Amino acid sequence: MPSADPPLVEARGLARRYGAVRALAGVDLTLRRGEVLLVLGPNGAGKSTLLRSLAGLLRPTAGTVAIDGRLLTREDPDARRPIGLLSHQSLLYDELTLMENLVLAGTLYDLPDPPALARAALAAQGLAQRADDRPRSLSRGMQQRAAIARALLHDPALLLLDEPFTGLDAVAGDRLRELLREHCTEGRGMVIVTHHAGEAWELATRVGVLLQGRWAFESPRPSDMAEFHRTYQELARG
Repeated sequence: MPSADPPLVEARGLARRYGAVRALAGVDLTLRRGEVLLVLGPNGAGKSTLLRSLAGLLRPTAGTVAIDGRLLTREDPDARRPIGLLSHQSLLYDELTLMENLVLAGTLYDLPDPPALARAALAAQGLAQRADDRPRSLSRGMQQRAAIARALLHDPALLLLDEPFTGLDAVAGDRLRELLREHCTEGRGMVIVTHHAGEAWELATRVGVLLQGRWAFESPRPSDMAEFHRTYQELARG
């Protein structure tokens, strides 16, 4: 029996142009709580544009995005509160320490005891000893881990991740997979953009392939990753 609750994410006819360039061309997407959508596609396929549109950071040329039944609009900034975003930009301020960055984020979200939450988030990423360091002094991998800590700080219902494993070594990658596995309970959902399906294959419940701003493939996660990879190569070759 279908759930009476609204989808966690519902995008309809999502389109985005940059001048003459069409980045998204009428994308529909429905994500329910407990689902993890893995999005793949070549460079320029529209993956990051899709993620930024779902986060409410990019105004679509056409179409709508609703989070838990609430439309994302400029007039309703609070509609974005359930969203945690990891983008190519870390969203960390270089002039602040990691601790100060996370305390600031917790304060902006009006969370109880931001310092305690910040310490726990940094510890979960193995960064407790770097709390007083500034982002610019860290390696690329550590910056990524700090950005992940920030994205998860307010326990978002919807987590949007753009290449989350970039810069992470094997240990940090395993830590992140376990953290995401724990995070995505029945009450939450995720969209993960990646070039490498194997990085998050076991987390996914669904897989989509974007080509030229449209879905070329979108289905429950296939049982055989190798077979899917062959399908993906065929789609990418056109």
